[in-house]
Amino acid sequence: MNGPRQDQTAKYCFGLLETPESTNCTSSKNEDSSSSNSEQTPAVPSRLLASSNSLPDSSTLTSCSEAFGNTSAKKRVQTPVIRSSSSLASKTPGTFKTPRTVGVRKTPKTPYTSSSMTPAAENSCSVIVAIVEGRGLARGEIGMASLDLKSPVLMMSQFSDTQTYVKTMTKLQILKPLEIILPHTVCESGNSSKLFKMISDQFPNTNISSVQRRYFNETKGLQYIQQLCIPEYKTVEMEVAGKYYCLATNAALLKYVEYIQNIIFAPSSLKVVFKGSEHTTMIDIMTAKNLELLENRRDPFSNHSLFGVLKYTHTAGGARLLRSNILQPPSDLETITMRQDVVREFTEKEEVFYNLKGVLSKFLDVDHIISLCVQIPKNDNVKTAESKITTVICLKHLLELVPVLQEFLKDCENPLLKAYCKTLEDPRLQIVLSKINSVVHEDTKYQKGTLPMRTQKCFAVKPKINGLLDVARRAYTEIVDDITSMVTQLGIQFHLPLRTAFSTIRGFYIQLCCSGKETFHAEDLPPIFIKVTKFKTTLNFTTADLIKLNDRVKGSLDEIYLMTNIVMTELLGDVRHHITVLYKLSETVAMLDMLLAFAHACTLSSYEFTDTLAIKMGRHPILEKIGAGEIVPNNTYAAEDCNFVLITGPNMSGKSTYLKQVALLQIMAQTGSFVPAEYASFRIASQIFSRVGNDDDIQTNSSTFMLEMKEMNYIIQNVSGDSLVIIDELGRGTSAEEGVGICWSVCEYLLKTKAFTFFVTHYKELTSLDNLYANVENYFMEVHRSFSREGGCEKITYTHVMSQGKTPEEHYGLMLAEMSTMPKDVLHDAAELAEMLDRLRQKNQTTDPEVARHRAIFKLASKLLQVARNSRLDLASLRAYLLNLRLHSGLHPPTATPPLATTKTAELTEGL
Repeated sequence: MNGPRQDQTAKYCFGLLETPESTNCTSSKNEDSSSSNSEQTPAVPSRLLASSNSLPDSSTLTSCSEAFGNTSAKKRVQTPVIRSSSSLASKTPGTFKTPRTVGVRKTPKTPYTSSSMTPAAENSCSVIVAIVEGRGLARGEIGMASLDLKSPVLMMSQFSDTQTYVKTMTKLQILKPLEIILPHTVCESGNSSKLFKMISDQFPNTNISSVQRRYFNETKGLQYIQQLCIPEYKTVEMEVAGKYYCLATNAALLKYVEYIQNIIFAPSSLKVVFKGSEHTTMIDIMTAKNLELLENRRDPFSNHSLFGVLKYTHTAGGARLLRSNILQPPSDLETITMRQDVVREFTEKEEVFYNLKGVLSKFLDVDHIISLCVQIPKNDNVKTAESKITTVICLKHLLELVPVLQEFLKDCENPLLKAYCKTLEDPRLQIVLSKINSVVHEDTKYQKGTLPMRTQKCFAVKPKINGLLDVARRAYTEIVDDITSMVTQLGIQFHLPLRTAFSTIRGFYIQLCCSGKETFHAEDLPPIFIKVTKFKTTLNFTTADLIKLNDRVKGSLDEIYLMTNIVMTELLGDVRHHITVLYKLSETVAMLDMLLAFAHACTLSSYEFTDTLAIKMGRHPILEKIGAGEIVPNNTYAAEDCNFVLITGPNMSGKSTYLKQVALLQIMAQTGSFVPAEYASFRIASQIFSRVGNDDDIQTNSSTFMLEMKEMNYIIQNVSGDSLVIIDELGRGTSAEEGVGICWSVCEYLLKTKAFTFFVTHYKELTSLDNLYANVENYFMEVHRSFSREGGCEKITYTHVMSQGKTPEEHYGLMLAEMSTMPKDVLHDAAELAEMLDRLRQKNQTTDPEVARHRAIFKLASKLLQVARNSRLDLASLRAYLLNLRLHSGLHPPTATPPLATTKTAELTEGL
């Protein structure tokens, strides 16, 4: 069951044989070592702490925080992200076949084990995915369900996939799962399925767990939806009715989350969404890596990727939305143009831009807060109680920001922004805030720092709601007063400048600063001071009496949390009745954040969508971000009459960079972002393919050539008329004759489609394709030659400028070889052989005048069709354009125009 990955077996297999009555779950300690020396305090006067009959106002709470040395007590957190504990249950339910394996799992527990909302990495993995494939005649039918532990949205999909499982791998790449659940029948050693093997190879760092096949039950999956889905999204039942496989994965996923993660969701609290692949552009895993969409291939930790270029988001939800849009851009024209208009309005209205940016920077992770609101812990303990209190405080913080966000959107004119403004006017938001304010003190705020947040949680509930709670809080403040008084007395007694400090690990302790004229050493301290540690110029220590008081503080605080939990549990139950409005708030904040990031990152002009790809003076977005020298802009053009662009030129002239630039600008345009160009027109692509790089793969025992063939086979099987294809130097892994033959054949196959293809090659034989196919255009990268007196040879200067035609450069590889230490006689022989082969090739490259004439006819007809469909010129400009076409068509007399072009010309002329 638990064999290594090399044996292609699942890491974990859980039988889920019977239902336990209860599951105990202990959480790990939430230790924040960074705060161990940052929060200090002198003695706190009792007047700063509340009595049992009154709660301190905001100034009192702030003064208390400042008294403990937290200089940022008054500041709001700019970009906090909620972090859940990554520890595991120390006790594993006895219902699984292999409980011993659970102890080494990396999957995080329920977020209720987190005692405070502390910042965490935005891209940390927290998604669990269940996958099942049909059997027999249904093989290739894939069902998938995913749930983010930090976002209570259940995503379901069902689609038909090929034997390469491209769609499945792409969806997993977007989800970035922490754990993948499969039926145990496909993971059995010696009988593992192809899907399991591919998932194991593509996601080696992801845990793969198996569950008995009987838990993939479509009836149970539908019951889960009926029970957990919020009423506003109940229409999803109609979408998934009859979709056996996605319902089956839904049942297995939720059962697994309940018994392994110890997470139970409240009834009617989940947002359930069925999402296929419609209205999105598919980008496979290899293309995402080749284009460096998420990370740089040389330096994965840098921001030199498309995600890094556009990531000006301020919220965790905005960053997640940006990531998913880059990996799977929308292909719906209305969606894209609506986003364009919003970005344009943000760039034109500077005040609105900065106002929205400022308020969004104060938002917490809305999705995670909703997730904590809808989860019901199996056991109420101090940790879960503290988490509930923190959740309510954070929710109050979010809802108080809504009116400010709404005010800044009021003056916006775009329909999408008006719709978001109307969403924020939903009265249920105010109802939820009113319910919270009826229980929580109005001065309670979300604050940065362990001690200030502890004070907020301790006094969150209003006085006189629970008498015992008021008594417990009075006891807590008295103990804190005793601690500060004791430290003050010790300082007076031993004539030392002592001060009280606090950390999550040690609790209250004593600090002695050694900087200045007087220096203190650990051995000089009185014996009453124990557990002495030194950090930089500060001595930290405690006393036996202080340890006892810390224990009393902890006991008093636990009592406060448990009594506060009773009130908060009832409050969260009321909040769940209006949970739908919080989901809408999450969508609004995430989309606004992403569109503001686009407005921040935009450089020059907007663009339009037609049936033509035309980019004037486009620049590579990542290179522009890096600022590596002067960026040379280039033009790009592809249309029906020239949908296949063949690019040649010397090594290091910028061909590969140009290919990636075209694809990156296409992706930016379809996400709704502006592109770095003077003008741009794009055709919406349903798929983006790439064949870039020449590395072998040791893991799959594939050579460079084998990888090329695998990737080209995938492209040929899936390419369509509205695809964008970039291919970089195909056929380098085999002999020249075979390479030319394969490239020629692949080119002819792609020419049968209407896909926009950009093909880089060093095989000059391919440049003859334009003699046979009118929709082939030759381009090359220009270089300048100059004679170097120092080296006594010609020198190449790269301009990185692309021009139309075939490269005039001959033997540029030999010129680069001359720069090395290769012997001159070897280079001389190589040059002679290359010239002889050139003469043989040139004999076969004769252009037939009739071929040139037919090519000109095709070009003219395509131009006229393009004008008829997309022209926005006025009458005078259109007449001038048509006359220019006639003069430069190369057809004399005009009667040579084919019937189709003649008809279109007549229509246009009649319109004039």
